[in-house]
Amino acid sequence: MPVRLVLADDHLVLRQALRALLEKRGLEVVADEADGGAAVDAVRRLAPDVAVLDVAMPVLNGVDAAREIARIAPTCAVILLSGVEDARFVREALQVGVRGFVQKSQGSDDLVHAIEEVRAGRLYVSPGASQAIVDACATAENGGKSHLTPRERQVLQLVGEGKSTKQIAEALHISVKTAEFHRGRLMKKLNVHDTANLVRYAIREGFITP
Repeated sequence: MPVRLVLADDHLVLRQALRALLEKRGLEVVADEADGGAAVDAVRRLAPDVAVLDVAMPVLNGVDAAREIARIAPTCAVILLSGVEDARFVREALQVGVRGFVQKSQGSDDLVHAIEEVRAGRLYVSPGASQAIVDACATAENGGKSHLTPRERQVLQLVGEGKSTKQIAEALHISVKTAEFHRGRLMKKLNVHDTANLVRYAIREGFITP
């Protein structure tokens, strides 16, 4: 029985190419999605064996999507795809249960190998990403985004994407009043007083790509 996968990347051409390559290798891609929220919904509906997620995606980034997947489908192994060597998300990704780290610069063989490894219960790290893993694990916890709650992180990403409070409420399935509360609490925690600075923070900390 082939391994069943959910694939998520906001770049359509890359997503389609990855799907074709994986299916050619005998894997079954049961869904390919353009954002982290849709990926979580697909995992909830389809119960795949593995989820392959881009680190930087709209609505939910790869790490926050992985956190939700761990909650709703703990048997689903998660692999993160990264476009650059970046240790900012590694520590948290490990904490939420991500089992594989693959750089987009690697070939498809690397991703297939990663899928095999995480299915066997092992951790897989691309050769090019290994130093980032070591650096992240060796670095002491800093006071940046780590002190934000998962909901505040989601709100921060959506603000960075230019969403209004109403749109944030719709995306997260919460009331406008609750969205306003989280946004206000977020600004207080980060000591920022306007949306522009909140967006700058989101870009600087890697929640969104400018």
